[in-house]
Parts: sequence; structure tokens; C-alpha cells
Amino acid sequence: MPPLVLGLALLLVLSLIAGTGLGAAGIAWPDVLRFLWAGLTGGTVHAADAASYTIVWEIRLPRVVLGATVGAGLAAVGVAVQAIVRNALGDPFVLGISSGAAVGANAVILLGAFAGLGVWALSASAFLSALAAMALVYAVARSPHGLTPLRLVLTGTALAYGFEAVTTVMVFGAARGEAARSALMWLLGGLGGATWTQVPLVAVTVAAGWAWLRRRAESLNALAMGDETSAALGVRPERLRRELFLVTAAVTGTVVAVSGAIGFVGLMVPHVVRMLVGADHRRVLAVAPLVGAVLLVWADVLSRLLLAPAELPVGVITAVVGVPAFLLLMRRGGYAFGGR
Repeated sequence: MPPLVLGLALLLVLSLIAGTGLGAAGIAWPDVLRFLWAGLTGGTVHAADAASYTIVWEIRLPRVVLGATVGAGLAAVGVAVQAIVRNALGDPFVLGISSGAAVGANAVILLGAFAGLGVWALSASAFLSALAAMALVYAVARSPHGLTPLRLVLTGTALAYGFEAVTTVMVFGAARGEAARSALMWLLGGLGGATWTQVPLVAVTVAAGWAWLRRRAESLNALAMGDETSAALGVRPERLRRELFLVTAAVTGTVVAVSGAIGFVGLMVPHVVRMLVGADHRRVLAVAPLVGAVLLVWADVLSRLLLAPAELPVGVITAVVGVPAFLLLMRRGGYAFGGR
């Protein structure tokens, strides 16, 4: 494990540097490294390099840092959701949280809601609607017998369809074609609007959520074996599932609010990591965020380069690249959910 974690951490650092240097505007690598060093150490650059420095430090670097943070958060949340529902198809979308966030985001894009919040309107609306979706899913799924995996999956899936229907109605009813295009781009996910002001809140939320999950890794191992077994091991499955649901909703809502609904990362990464390190959640949660971060950084790089100077949605890249890779690994690895 230590060599694997250190190797992935080094790969992530190199990916961040490469993602900062690659883009539609060609900037020489020595200049990229010089600008990064100047930004990190508070150094100065020549006035003639001001435009290139702005591209590197103010546009590309916050984008790749936010992409890495979002990828790490989606991967960690994917591990948690699969433990909550004990289902190999579990990811943040299966609980309806991402679809709920889409309703709030598109209300801003298409209807001008929360206009008084200025640049924070989109993020605030997406986050609040994600929390509202979480509360609705929890209220509907809860029964006198507690919160069971099957009810969570069925309720989340059903309400996700309902949220998507609301979003579709808003898109088709939009008076401006450009607004509908912006809404579609957001639904497919993207990091084009990343700024340094977005990074701290997302980073703190993802780090706190990951730390909590790591602390409960042993309990997640018990929960994956079933409610009766986990109860026999001293874990209260209903309470743990409720706590996991809250942490998952908070991280997902924060991430989706700044990046849109980027799919497939939360589904694919946990499975790939289990093939590498086994089903123990202590190992999975140590590796999955790093893999998710590297994956999303490079997916964003491809989204910028393939049709430069135009951009593809990041969600398209994660699906096009991830689906065949995931299917190939599943066929060659002899993999079963929850085991090697």
C-alpha cells in the first residue's frame, strides 16, 4: 500500500503540472514552470509575460486543482454509496442528489433564480437543491422499520427521474437558445468556470468527508456484509447508513455545485480500486480519491484539447473513455463486487 499511495500521489502532482501546461494557448514548458514557481513563492514576472502568467495561474491551475478535488470527492462518495446500498451500481446519481442539484442549477441558468447572489447564484442554488433532494429522498425512503438499502435505491432512482423531468421541462421552455445550451453543458459537467474562490470550500468539504469515511472504514466493512452481521459486530446499521447518507449528500452537493453533474467517476473508480487492493474499505478509501483525482484531471485536459479552442463537457470524456476501460477490466479481472 505505501508504494502504491506514494506512486499515485506523485502521478497526481505530475498530472496537475501537465494539466496546467496543456491547453489551446501554447505556452512553453519552461515558462509554465517559471510561472508556477512565481505564483507559489510570491515572485514577480515580466510585464510582457503578464497574459501568459494569468492563463497559467488564474485560469488553468485553479481548474486542474478543482478538477482533482472534484474527482477525489466523487470517488470517495462512490465508495460510500456502494456501501450504503450494498449495490454494485451505486454512485452519487443513484440517490437522486445530483439530479436534484441540476434542478436548482438550471433554475438559475434558465429562469434567473437567486440573481441577487451574483456569481454565487449557481453554486448556492445547486447546493441548496441537492440538500432539498437529500431531505426528500430520506423522508420518502424512511419507514417504521428504518432506512433499508432497497428502499433507498428505489426511492432515489424514482425521484431522480422526477428531478430530470423537471429539468427537461425547464430546458424546453427556455426562451433563449444559449441558455439551453449552457444548461446542457452544466448537466454533462465541466470545469470551465473554475476560480480560486471556489477551491477552498470544495477542498475542505471533500477532505472532511473523506476523513470521516476513513474513520468509519471498519464499520463500512461490517455494513458491506449485511445488517445482521454488522449488528452482531457492534455496528448500528441504520444509524451508520443515515450518517453516510448525510456525508454523501453534503460532499455531492458541494462538488456538483461547482462542476456540474459529472458522471461515471463515482461508479467506476471504486470498482477499479477494489481490483487493485481488495475490498477492505481502509485500503479502498486510501487509494480511490487519488485515482479519481488523476482521472478527472486528465479527462478535463482531453475536454480542452480534442476540439480546441472549443471544449467538450467533461462528463462526455469520462463516459467515452471510462466505459470501455471499465468493461475490459471487468472481463479480464475475474472481478466480483465486494471481493477481488
